[in-house]
Amino acid sequence: MKRSTINDIMAEADDLMRSYGFTLPPWAYWTPAEFKARKEEAAEVISARNGWDITDYGAGRYDEMGLFLFTLRNGRLADLQRGGGMCYAEKLLISKENQLSPMHTHVIKAEDIINRGGATLVIELFGSDADGNFSETTGGTVWCDGLKRPYGPGEKLRLNPGESVTLMPGDWHAFWGEGGDVLIGEVSTVNDDETDNIFREPIGRFANIEEDVDPTHLLVSDYKTWLA
Repeated sequence: MKRSTINDIMAEADDLMRSYGFTLPPWAYWTPAEFKARKEEAAEVISARNGWDITDYGAGRYDEMGLFLFTLRNGRLADLQRGGGMCYAEKLLISKENQLSPMHTHVIKAEDIINRGGATLVIELFGSDADGNFSETTGGTVWCDGLKRPYGPGEKLRLNPGESVTLMPGDWHAFWGEGGDVLIGEVSTVNDDETDNIFREPIGRFANIEEDVDPTHLLVSDYKTWLA
């Protein structure tokens, strides 16, 4: 993805989030130079990989297959492993109309996916086989707003604004906006986007970036190089 495209997506996403009453924390708007100058102060933000995250999954077709994310807060894996402390994470996502987030599951993370506003969020579901692998013939059970709901293989949930689904490890899922763009909330256990996204197809989690202009704000995937 071109950096200029990423900058445009950030501005558009910020406008959409504000239109639904969501404002990002002040550090979200730091320039790269400000982040460098304040990186010791922001050490927890950086280590937790909170911040802007825009991906085309390495395929170069963002409008067809991609996702906007902003990680607001993220706990510590060590706390989760010992069963106490900061064991949770929260994100805002934007799924554009017919923009696919491809089929995947998680090994550790359980997550509530919430339609915070906009159009309909479609979530396609499959279950796992005995080894946890994707299964075209297996369904499962999810909870929609706390109500138990069995699903068959390939079943599509349609979440309207205010509705949610709880997905557990082993619930394979893909999603997209139907009838327009969707602002999505995600509340989950500790989030590790580098190792805990298991995709059905061999694709990347992060975008490859062409630096045609300077970044407006850093992505979480920039932290290692820009703040070293």
